[in-house]
Amino acid sequence: MAYTVFDKSNRPLVWIGGLVATGLTVLGVMTYRMAQTPSPLVEMEKMTIPAQRETLAVEIEASGKVQPIQSVNISPKNPGVLKRLLVEQGMQVKQGQTIAVMDNMEVYAQGVQAEAKFKEALANLEAAKRRIPEEIRQYQTRFVQAQARFKEIESQYQRAQQRIPKDVDQANAQVQAAQSRFRLAENRVKRNDALVREGAISQDQFDEVLNEFLNAKANLDEAIQRLAQVNNTASPEVEGIKQQGMQAQAAIAEAKFVLDERVKTQATEIAQLEQAAAGARAELERIKIQYRDTVITAPFDGIVTQKYATEGAFVTPTTAASETASATSSSIIALARGLEVVAKVPEVDISLLRPRQPVKIVADAYPDQVFQGQVIRIAPEAIVEENVTSFEVTIGLVTGLDKLLSRMNVDVTFIGQQIPDALVVPTVAIVTQEGQTGVMVPDEKKKPEFKPVTVGLVLDDKTQILSGVTPGERVFIDLPEDKDKKDKDK
Repeated sequence: MAYTVFDKSNRPLVWIGGLVATGLTVLGVMTYRMAQTPSPLVEMEKMTIPAQRETLAVEIEASGKVQPIQSVNISPKNPGVLKRLLVEQGMQVKQGQTIAVMDNMEVYAQGVQAEAKFKEALANLEAAKRRIPEEIRQYQTRFVQAQARFKEIESQYQRAQQRIPKDVDQANAQVQAAQSRFRLAENRVKRNDALVREGAISQDQFDEVLNEFLNAKANLDEAIQRLAQVNNTASPEVEGIKQQGMQAQAAIAEAKFVLDERVKTQATEIAQLEQAAAGARAELERIKIQYRDTVITAPFDGIVTQKYATEGAFVTPTTAASETASATSSSIIALARGLEVVAKVPEVDISLLRPRQPVKIVADAYPDQVFQGQVIRIAPEAIVEENVTSFEVTIGLVTGLDKLLSRMNVDVTFIGQQIPDALVVPTVAIVTQEGQTGVMVPDEKKKPEFKPVTVGLVLDDKTQILSGVTPGERVFIDLPEDKDKKDKDK
């Protein structure tokens, strides 16, 4: 079949429509592929983020518990029966306020007896202090009277001697000489008696002096005997005077001995009575203390958190008690003063804390309220629980004392210093390669390239960069699939 030109020219619109349809189809396919396959620039924007400078606020979160600043279990110093309990759980008490009274009737009776014995001991001491000086004065008077009597007899004897023969005078002279030696020996005994009591001379030395005194006394007696023999023919008057003189001498010796002994024993007797009075006083004070100990008082201002015993219960001196109110215990009550929070902070964060640092506190019982506090002290020794090392940090409450209660669970946030103009990147951008810390940055071909950096503070999703990256430099927060595959293949 032959076609004419005329026949072809009749179909131009069909050809134009086909070309337009084909072009639209190609354009749609290209648009779809472009939409499904992002450009490298778009992909770079999604997978990287620039390092930026901003102010970092250091915040460290931890959990803790509210507990008393001071807490003690109060029990009696001596075991016994609780007679009266004057407080209830939740009651506020002041320091020195009476909390409880133990059964103290037996101790009271012992105190009455001890007081009577002490008064008796004091009376005996005072009586002895009055009696002993009077006794010494009486002995001194007897001694002086004996001496005066001897002198009187001696004068009588001397007058009588004028009337006796010469032999009597000689015998009398011998008696006088013996008397002189006797007095000398007696005086030496007196002097050395004081020295031996003071320890200035030995007992042997004193015994020698005493032996001289006894010899002098024997010589005197012998001289008197000789005189008596001489005076066998003397008048009865002289003989009577001699006898009286001998008796006077014996009276002097006896009075002196009794006086010296009483002077020596007075100090010992007074000391014994003083010691007895001191012992009675000490016993009375001991029982008074024991009686005061039966009245149990609050050692400080606080609140009664637990009551462990009731009236009539037998309690013993102990501080061991359960934390539950229903538990049995030998204590009477638990007393607490003030409130504070003790939080456990991980070891890695402890270097960021300091005393007086502000703290935000949120209690489980008040989730919508934020209470304020500040760091009081950081424990000097770590605790390890389940292989986790942490430090106990004590937080003083600035607000919330009217709402928070002991043993409540809380979450705390330590507010640290702000670091202005810090260069930061997302924490997910930090990687480790061959033991080095760094980030992945785009190379000339926009491919991830490892770059070492020095990191500073790490705060959850942000990490401070000290060196290695410049502000505005982009770092990868997500790696391309081919890079991930290569890392896995490695």
